[in-house]
Amino acid sequence: MSPQVKHSGSGSVEFDYIIIGAGSAGCVLANRLTEDGSATVLLLEAGGKDTNPMIHIPVGYSQTLKDPKVNWLYETDEDPSSGGRPHVWPRGKVLGGSSSINGLLYVRGQAADYDQWAQLGCAGWSYSDVLPYFKRAEGNERLSDDLHGSDGPLNVSDPADHHPISDACIAAGVEAGIPFNNDVNGESQDGISYFQMTVKNGRRWSAAMAYLRPALNRPNLKLEINAQAERITFDGKRATGVRYNQKGVVVEAKARREVILAGGAVNSPQLLELSGIGDPEVLKPLGIDVVQALPGVGTNLQDHYVVSAQFRLKPGCLSVNELSRGWRLVREAARYAVTRKGLLALSAAHIQAYVRTRPGLAGPDVQFHILPATMDVEKLTLHQVMELERTPGLTIAPCQLRPESRGTIHLRTANPFDHPSIKPNYLSAQVDCDTIVAGMRWGRKIAAQPALAPYIDHEQLPGAAVETDADMLAFIRESGSTIYHPVGTCAMGRADDPRSVVGPDCRVHGIDGLRVVDASVMPRLVSGNTNAPTIMIAEKASDMIRAAARKAVAA
Repeated sequence: MSPQVKHSGSGSVEFDYIIIGAGSAGCVLANRLTEDGSATVLLLEAGGKDTNPMIHIPVGYSQTLKDPKVNWLYETDEDPSSGGRPHVWPRGKVLGGSSSINGLLYVRGQAADYDQWAQLGCAGWSYSDVLPYFKRAEGNERLSDDLHGSDGPLNVSDPADHHPISDACIAAGVEAGIPFNNDVNGESQDGISYFQMTVKNGRRWSAAMAYLRPALNRPNLKLEINAQAERITFDGKRATGVRYNQKGVVVEAKARREVILAGGAVNSPQLLELSGIGDPEVLKPLGIDVVQALPGVGTNLQDHYVVSAQFRLKPGCLSVNELSRGWRLVREAARYAVTRKGLLALSAAHIQAYVRTRPGLAGPDVQFHILPATMDVEKLTLHQVMELERTPGLTIAPCQLRPESRGTIHLRTANPFDHPSIKPNYLSAQVDCDTIVAGMRWGRKIAAQPALAPYIDHEQLPGAAVETDADMLAFIRESGSTIYHPVGTCAMGRADDPRSVVGPDCRVHGIDGLRVVDASVMPRLVSGNTNAPTIMIAEKASDMIRAAARKAVAA
């Protein structure tokens, strides 16, 4: 018989586990911790239901990335190292979190990323340790072997259509010396290919679709939406529950076993600080009593900074720009309604390429997102609003995979409804500057190959006049932006490392009954997009949490 939810008096409720955040990690945890019926779980989500149709149509990301109804739309502080501009950071405010609004790209990163985590003191997080969890999560429609799963909840598919200009980009990459690699999540990441996507039958397959929906009918799972966590409650050094605000009504929920924070790289450090866990120099001026001094909270922020080279195509070339308006868009909408194919089934980028910008590297240090379309640069640069141009274009956009620049996320005020201060410090490390300049030159090399000669008319941005490294870097600083991969603000590590917040078991140092399970625990940013690794982290953490419960019962 499934356990029942208990009321603990004074209007509060009691569960075995409370999960804060129904994003990529929270959905996984809610599913795994309730699947055997042995524990009750309360899942809190500050956003609402994932009923917006733009969430489920793959190309709808272009709308959800700017929709405040499903998106936190954080704004960073003005960033001195990237033109003194603030940057808009989309983060999901809806069931499924950022997996409901992202570009749908499935990338794991390099095996060496996870081996480095282990070397940094995160025992149990080497590639051989995490591979089983990638496989357990993955339902890959094409790949099924020692490195891939085919029956996991997270559907992974190839694009249903290939665009002729995207095909030409792959051919150009091969001509430029990049090997074709139809499995960049396999033995080696080096190469160029179409992205695989988290899409099933032409629809976005978010963590909410993959993990949460199958669990919602379980009697031992309680979901509360529009529930803004205000702080974690404690009895001494033990987390006892969560205080949350649901449409103006304050509720206190109790956790018999654990509170699990799955708010992501922005919300998790924010809630820890609101709850008295963090650097005393940050907390005390805001009048927050210190429960546990952990100076690493909100530090170690890392993100992928991307810059777009844009090419104007020759008259007669048909890019996504023209398909997205007028009668062609009507035709594409009708095609999608009938077949679930075409423009509306596309992801944020068609082609991925991974290159090494200098000799001696053990793996790629630059990733390209390539799309036969161009955005309005002013709107993208100043407001991160994705609006396609009217004339045919091609975008080749590099980002440095392993940035050394570090930023911070800290409270501005003690009000949980106020957004925190985000200081990304993009391009503050010289190696980041050198690598992204080299990436731009690689992009030019791809564009100059014979396979693209029938299509490309000229380079629109940065333009032929931008030639020296100094001029190239100036363009990069002024025009680049986030590619939506913030991590590291509650980093895993040894307890004696002042930069770490949680141990390899995701338990917060010095606190009982509290874990952080999301992208914020990554000690180093992975070499690629972050949704698949975040889901892996939650899969692995769910096993650790269940093992701890079994051990407690046995004791």
